[in-house]
Amino acid sequence: MTVKDRIKFFCKNANITISEFEKTLNVANGYVNSISKSVGIDKINIILENFPNINLEWLLTGKGEMLKTDKPTDNQSTKEQITYKTLPLIPIDAIAGVPAGDFQGVRFEDCEQYRIPDFESKGAEFLIRVNGSSMYPKYSNGDILACKKIEEILFIQWGKVYVIDSSQGSLVKRLFEDKNNKENLICVSDNKENYPPFSIPKSDIRSLSIVVGVIRLE
Repeated sequence: MTVKDRIKFFCKNANITISEFEKTLNVANGYVNSISKSVGIDKINIILENFPNINLEWLLTGKGEMLKTDKPTDNQSTKEQITYKTLPLIPIDAIAGVPAGDFQGVRFEDCEQYRIPDFESKGAEFLIRVNGSSMYPKYSNGDILACKKIEEILFIQWGKVYVIDSSQGSLVKRLFEDKNNKENLICVSDNKENYPPFSIPKSDIRSLSIVVGVIRLE
């Protein structure tokens, strides 16, 4: 079942028409049927604002129940429900392509927050959206990556995908050791034909996060 199918299923169970749903999102008639891969984060926010009982994890991935439950289960206390961890979607694009301009840092607490239990168990700390094709087919434009910050740049798993915050912008690359210069790292794209590898000084890396998961909307 795709995101489009889940939206239709929700509307049917909520006893509202697709047209009424589209009107709520302030989009043209036929929008739901036109969804092929992804739903923009702005539309997701509007859905959650107007239909607060819908389960975001179910909407994005199909996992769990369609509707949220306010009552704790037998194995979950009320306190546990209140203190669950959420992941901020930082409002900048991860440039999975040609290095882009610099950007200012943002505070996680000021970002939109989402709860995705599967990512929590992997230690994810924030979400970021891919913009570009350099990591295709591993990651596509519009994918949302779950990332875990690396405190020490010395502990890098060669060949893994990282989000790099540098003066060149926010990059999504595989990292490898630069055997010709220990002060540099080699950034490698999966789409090597169009995006050749390049070196980046370790001193230019302001923060480093490993990718631990991805949301890809149909």
